[in-house]
Amino acid sequence: MSAPNYSFASDNTAGLCPEAWAALAEANAGRAPSYGDDPWTAQAKKLFRDTFETDCEPFLVFNGTAANALALAALCRSPHTQILCHETSHVDVDECAAPEFFTGGAKVIPLPGPDGKLRPAEVERALLRGHGVHYPKPGALSLTQSTELGTLYTPDEIRALTASAHARGLAVHMDGARFANAAAALAARGVSPADFTWRAGVDALCFGGTKNGMLTTEAVVFFNRDLAREFEYRVKQGGQLASKMRFSSVQWVHLLRDGAWLRHGAHANAMARRLADGLRAFGLRLIQEPAVNGVFVEMTPAVYDAMTARGWHFYRFVGDHGYRLMCAWSTTPAEIDAFLADLKQVLAPA
Repeated sequence: MSAPNYSFASDNTAGLCPEAWAALAEANAGRAPSYGDDPWTAQAKKLFRDTFETDCEPFLVFNGTAANALALAALCRSPHTQILCHETSHVDVDECAAPEFFTGGAKVIPLPGPDGKLRPAEVERALLRGHGVHYPKPGALSLTQSTELGTLYTPDEIRALTASAHARGLAVHMDGARFANAAAALAARGVSPADFTWRAGVDALCFGGTKNGMLTTEAVVFFNRDLAREFEYRVKQGGQLASKMRFSSVQWVHLLRDGAWLRHGAHANAMARRLADGLRAFGLRLIQEPAVNGVFVEMTPAVYDAMTARGWHFYRFVGDHGYRLMCAWSTTPAEIDAFLADLKQVLAPA
């Protein structure tokens, strides 16, 4: 077997982007106040508000699981509530019941939907289940943007879902672990971050930093400021309050102030398109056309095993023969070409 190569296993396998690395060095000089009372945190909060063109309330935590769980706890203030999400979402599949834990017992209810997306009709059907005190009350609707299958909700789709949710008393959470990739893709259509978040009815956003090249920092952004009431206590109680918060905040300053976060998202998306074009040229079927930085492709187990034997690590993700290849801010054309060259050799006998 060749040396392990994790280039396409996940965008989590990439290192820190240059802006984040420089930011950490900047914040490491001298001393600064603790727990967010430093100038970088104040600047980061202003940049979040500038980015979203509104007076939002941002908080920083260490990872996406905490961001989602604590945000949903703020939206579901009673433990006898329900959280509706897509059946592929991290909220249901990848958070080890953290939303249930931090809400004190809210019930996560996964729903089906094509292309990794929820539909208003499915949400409405779910809200007709149960009766009275025998079933949990509406609490929150969670949307993933971009989705776990690499698709995008349009602003109109989000508005339809949020309108349905709000009419039934649910607050709306957006899991944006790959928000930068979604924002870059939608920016090409003239859609701003504000257009598909608060203007479309989203109440709270978990804005991913890790998958966009940052270190141990995610943002929870409340557009409905009433829901942010005492959220700082949730952050502290959840073990997510950084004493040296400047190291988290300064990374956001460096990425938000000149659009580097969007450039990195756009680059990862472009690399996914290049990879998809190469796979398509070999006659492999794409499960989805890549809207962001994930490529989902069908291949036989024999082809997968042969690529694994050559050192490439990636994962089966859809059905029995659907595999996911993720591009990152740091993916290079050379890495894509090397993967495709090995794949060509593997496919040649067939």
